Amino acid sequence: MKRNILLSSFQKFVKTESSAGMFLFGAAVIALIWANSPYGGYYESLWQYKIGISFHNLELKKSLFLWINDGLMTIFFFLIGLELKRELLIGEINTLKKAAFPLIAALGGVIIPITLYLILNKNPETVRGWGIPMATDIAFALAILTTLGKRIPISLKVFLTAFAIIDDIAAVLIIAIFYSSNINWSFLFYGIILIGILGIIYSRFKYSIGIGLVFGSIIWLLFLKSGIHPTIAGVLLAFTIPIKRRIDIKSFSEQLSLISDKIVTASNDHKRHLLTKEEIKYIDDLDNLISEVRSPLQHLEYRLHNWVAFFILPIFAFANAGVVISTGYNFNFSLIFNIAISLFIGKFTGITLFSLLGLKLKLTELPTGMKIKHIFGIAAIGGIGFTMSIFINNLAFYENLINVNSAKMGIIIGSLISGITGYTILRITGASNNNSA
Repeated sequence: MKRNILLSSFQKFVKTESSAGMFLFGAAVIALIWANSPYGGYYESLWQYKIGISFHNLELKKSLFLWINDGLMTIFFFLIGLELKRELLIGEINTLKKAAFPLIAALGGVIIPITLYLILNKNPETVRGWGIPMATDIAFALAILTTLGKRIPISLKVFLTAFAIIDDIAAVLIIAIFYSSNINWSFLFYGIILIGILGIIYSRFKYSIGIGLVFGSIIWLLFLKSGIHPTIAGVLLAFTIPIKRRIDIKSFSEQLSLISDKIVTASNDHKRHLLTKEEIKYIDDLDNLISEVRSPLQHLEYRLHNWVAFFILPIFAFANAGVVISTGYNFNFSLIFNIAISLFIGKFTGITLFSLLGLKLKLTELPTGMKIKHIFGIAAIGGIGFTMSIFINNLAFYENLINVNSAKMGIIIGSLISGITGYTILRITGASNNNSA
């Protein structure tokens, strides 16, 4: 029964992520069309429009583009942090045995693309882009797998999700270590201290989303001013959120029955529009009881998932994918080539090679229902690096618009080739499975 519940939850997750992939694709296409239309100037000016607040000596004004990348994307990284904590504690990577296969695959998918990029790159000005081809976009990847339906086993989707999450861990660490500069250690120290205090409050006292919002806002600002990218604060804040419930289901059921009986006893007139003070008290008790039985981490993850999938990520894609494509526009074609090749060839080679090596050395074993031929298809799909790749690109080349746009072109081309190749391989292998059956 427990396995069926977990499988059902995972299937709902896949459905959300695959639908989000379609929204991402749509937002990216609209951005490309608008940026290359006669109204492209409006597209550029929209994202450069500055908004913010000024109060005495404090001013916080940023372009709409930066509010999206530094602000909204912090919520995305917060959700990643919640997913990481859940997976590390009770999910698919909570033991070394479970994590071994996706972990080794993810290592290959990080090491080989980075190495290939550094080998191909001959320009010192673009060496900072080495982190761009290392991450897999889980939304796009799962969207492609979902279109294949029953041609592929559910274990393949679990495997993709697990190694994409490990990719995200690597990406977060690399952003924190290599893509942050001019660090103000005082601000960073205060931010970390506040994260520690928030963690203590949540572990010793009752979890409160209000307290979290106040602390989170201050911590985000401290990280922003420290030089460490503020999205890292989102990940760290997520790790303070408790995963444990305060009461179990049995106690919840017993107390629920008692409160329900009290409400029925207290209600003489069932047709009244307004509640009595006694009824309000019992319903408040019911609200408190519900909050006690819910895992704060699970509840937040559930609440945020659709907002991130269907609003934040499409807005990010809409603001970042609008690359002007014209013969008169300057591009760094070497950078485009390097990133596209590193995403497609690097990811495919790295994931395939490390996965097969892990199996050969008996360090890992194939999940139930998954076959060797599936590895080639999933390795190709691993080269879809849209969201995190564009995010790292903005950090790497923020001072050079030509390199930013060239890298985006490389990401789009590499991701398209990876997606089409992976889909074709898995469709062929899926068809052969059906024929053999």
